Amino acid sequence: MSELNFWNTLTRTKEAFEPIDDTNVRMYVCGPTVYDFAHIGNARPVIVFDVLYRLLRHVYGAEHVTYVRNITDVDDKINARALRDYPDLQLNEAIAKVTEKTAERFHKDAAALGCLEPTHEPRATAHIDGMVAMIQTLIDKGNAYVTSGREGREVLFAVGSMPDYGKLSNRKLEDQQAGARIAVEDHKRNPADFVLWKESAADEPGWDAEFREDGQTTTIHGRPGWHIECSVMSRHHLGEVFDIHGGGLDLIFPHHENEIAQSCCAHGKDRMANLWMHNGFLQVEGRKMSKSEGNFVTIAELLETDKFGGRKWPGEVLRLAMLMTHYREPIDFSVKRLDEAETLLNRWYRIWPDVIAAATKAPDPSFLDAFADDLSSRQMINNLYQITVSDDVDPAEKAAIAVASAEILGLMQIDPAVWFEGDADRGAVLAAIDRRLAFIAAKNWPEADKIRNELLAQGIQLKDGKDTETGERVTTWEVKR
Repeated sequence: MSELNFWNTLTRTKEAFEPIDDTNVRMYVCGPTVYDFAHIGNARPVIVFDVLYRLLRHVYGAEHVTYVRNITDVDDKINARALRDYPDLQLNEAIAKVTEKTAERFHKDAAALGCLEPTHEPRATAHIDGMVAMIQTLIDKGNAYVTSGREGREVLFAVGSMPDYGKLSNRKLEDQQAGARIAVEDHKRNPADFVLWKESAADEPGWDAEFREDGQTTTIHGRPGWHIECSVMSRHHLGEVFDIHGGGLDLIFPHHENEIAQSCCAHGKDRMANLWMHNGFLQVEGRKMSKSEGNFVTIAELLETDKFGGRKWPGEVLRLAMLMTHYREPIDFSVKRLDEAETLLNRWYRIWPDVIAAATKAPDPSFLDAFADDLSSRQMINNLYQITVSDDVDPAEKAAIAVASAEILGLMQIDPAVWFEGDADRGAVLAAIDRRLAFIAAKNWPEADKIRNELLAQGIQLKDGKDTETGERVTTWEVKR
């Protein structure tokens, strides 16, 4: 297997991965803010960094990798949702209901997508004392200050106190100041200064925190800013400097930029993580996903309803559909993409059923080489396909190698009988498609047409096409609206 090489957002180069301690490889990924069910855009980092986690476990050993993915359970969006959904409850009780419900759904979605549980999953509310302590350290070092704004007292980070501020996002501080409406926020020393702690109103959740500055102590009943949460939780579980920090492209600025500023200044380090990895954006059927566009789809809706494409989709299909594009490239998420992923999985489950439960072979070297090259997932899938069509290896042996390879992608994890028959309707459709393809191969067109027409009468429309790799006929299906 080749050495691991990953694209580093911080340096804008592909670098050889060298862990600080290869007996404890450490990775932090920003998790969900649990105010609503996760949408398909949220699914992408969950899948991408699960794949990376699997690779690191394969290379260094499962016991030598620590993966932390947090849950943000204190946030103004959560407060707003609690007030909307539970207006008759006390706010703290309403917040607990919102976060419990949405966190439970997130865990169910992640499991359905084939994701391993992280080593640690800290919640922001369990680390308030650590946040207060880090904020005080920043005040003591001259990187933060207490002030009063329009919405009450707060502690702000002074971005001008960090010379390298903006390095991750490649933004110069002077450019950020240009055109800023300083008069609107004249309590700030710099328009780009951001909140570490803000005062809570009487009807908002909060904690009493004391902050000392210039010999004076100020008690602010408030709550943390978003960025300080991840700085504290990552340090608690991974230390002041760790190996990998991941998340979506949209988090580079301001969230990850501000994490770096807080952590580096508080700890006196020149970095927070050695490697920064970010997955690309996602569109739906060629358009940005939004509720106003009518194309906003949650993971739960894809798994359990017919909202997208007229039917529900297995979690492995969603996972493979995401992995068919390199993690740093944008994805156009579509029914066609899901059809392609399902067709490929159906083929694999048909030809590998005897070895799925007990594959003991090592993954294919060409597969691992593609994996090591910045998670080149499309190449991995192509290499996996080539294993299945190779004539150089005994069929049983190549199937075992393929299944071992697929396992690192988090695929082929289901009993084939469950895959094809767990959903009776889906199993019946696939069986009918198989019979029709057999009739077509035998040039028995009347019987093939009969099956097509019978399915159409049931609201199932077949779509014929060709496999892009082999040119073979493939048939997908959808519920006719």
